[in-house]
Amino acid sequence: MLRRTVLALLAAGLSSLGAPAFAQTDPLPSWNDGKAKQAILDFVGKVSQEGGPDFVPSERRIATFDNDGTLWAEQPVYFQLQFALDEIRRLAAEKPELKGKEPYRSVLARDLKALSADHGKGLLQAMMTTHTGMTTDAFANIVGNWLDVARHPTKQRRYDEMVYQPQVELLRFLRSQGFKTFIVSGGGVEFMRVFAEKTYGIPPEQVVGSSGVVTYRLDARGRPELFKQAKAEFVDDGPGKPVGINRFIGRRPILAFGNSDGDLQMLQYTAAGSGPRLALIIHHTDSEREWAYDRSSPIGKLDKALDEGRAKGWTIVDMKADWKTVFPGKP
Repeated sequence: MLRRTVLALLAAGLSSLGAPAFAQTDPLPSWNDGKAKQAILDFVGKVSQEGGPDFVPSERRIATFDNDGTLWAEQPVYFQLQFALDEIRRLAAEKPELKGKEPYRSVLARDLKALSADHGKGLLQAMMTTHTGMTTDAFANIVGNWLDVARHPTKQRRYDEMVYQPQVELLRFLRSQGFKTFIVSGGGVEFMRVFAEKTYGIPPEQVVGSSGVVTYRLDARGRPELFKQAKAEFVDDGPGKPVGINRFIGRRPILAFGNSDGDLQMLQYTAAGSGPRLALIIHHTDSEREWAYDRSSPIGKLDKALDEGRAKGWTIVDMKADWKTVFPGKP
């Protein structure tokens, strides 16, 4: 495998003296050799090869990643929604008088039909109840405590262990080659910032996500704090992703990685830039190690983006075929 990697780099015109450091070892050991892995290696090699025709200065090597379904799993429900449901149950246990009120009643009864009725009014109530009316510090503590004790219902792993080992390697590899790696996700920005640095090596300032209104105020003792209001400010999904990239990053990515139709506009925006570009889509095809889903899934639906990706020659990563392992410590 090492020999094939080195020969591929030499075939691309990289001499043994001028080749980047990753030619000596495999930087993506959890990826199977194939078109997807080679596309990544070739792209990173050419944009980081100083003096080469496709060289991109390090300050412009921006890589953006969706989170749910791209960096960690998202089935059977988005993990942030699972957090909200678990938090509703915790609050109801502490305050029994809440059990007869919505959304507590439906959550405790596991009545997803009721929660989803009226355009998801109950789910929205659950999110508002568990994400607002508190300081940003208090919210971060609650999320951190949940991550410490909660376990995925079928995999029985901590939620922050439901990350994809091949993607953790890719993030690390990109940073070693002068890239800045960003999360650009529809998930809540303050939710993701609790674990992003420890889990992915992505610091809080490089996390772009959906956000609610946060206001500054003084607490009862005159100390400054930030308070989360029950009002949406920015939705970082679909066409909101390129807008968020422009607002919070200020540079068009040269590499973008997604897994659903919610990432389509980010991929289009990235691919449409000048110079070398790499747009990648994870296709969830592994029903044994993870889940197999795409066009008809209510979670992480991949339909239009899959068609456009294939038509435009984007890199489609087949999870079953392209990844040796999915989760850390698992085959």
